[in-house]
Amino acid sequence: MNREHNSIRIFKNPFLEAMTYVHPVIPGMLWIPIILGLFYQSQQTYHYSLGTYGLWAFIGLGAWTLTEYGLHRFVFHYAARSSLGKRLVYLFHGLQHDDPQDARRLVMPPVPALLIVGVLYLCFKMLIAPEYLSIFMAYFLLGYLAYDYIHYATHHFPMTSQVGRFLRAYHLKHHYNHKACKYGVSSPLWDYLFKTVE
Repeated sequence: MNREHNSIRIFKNPFLEAMTYVHPVIPGMLWIPIILGLFYQSQQTYHYSLGTYGLWAFIGLGAWTLTEYGLHRFVFHYAARSSLGKRLVYLFHGLQHDDPQDARRLVMPPVPALLIVGVLYLCFKMLIAPEYLSIFMAYFLLGYLAYDYIHYATHHFPMTSQVGRFLRAYHLKHHYNHKACKYGVSSPLWDYLFKTVE
């Protein structure tokens, strides 16, 4: 990746600033071992059937797309009033709207990603039976990883397949039509259900 891109500087401290740049291989390096570990743990402990895997794939991936939509719409586009709130919203997402083609800031840095997943895990732990939590989290994180790479691809790859072209056009409209809409990146499902397509 081109290190000479005129990125928007957000921290005076060079160490903190460097932490905002993420090579696109980092999410895979971080999450794939965790996902595989969760699948291995769940199979070794509970010996799920193929049908159980299919059911939890549907639930976990579906939960991810809803979480993606909810975070994008209500957290990353939150209309903060305080200066601290505005700063946090900008760091998490506003910067990406100000410079959507900065390839080094299109995937989530590991530290905030781990913090967000940690909070979500604690929430899911209260809702999902222990014997299904690992398999749910494996599929949920698989959905997250797919989202991260779909998001990167929509900004930096031609996306030549029919689905790819649709997702790319759909997401870029979120950036460039200046309307509060199209919050889904990996799936437009919840935009249609909650009427935020346009």
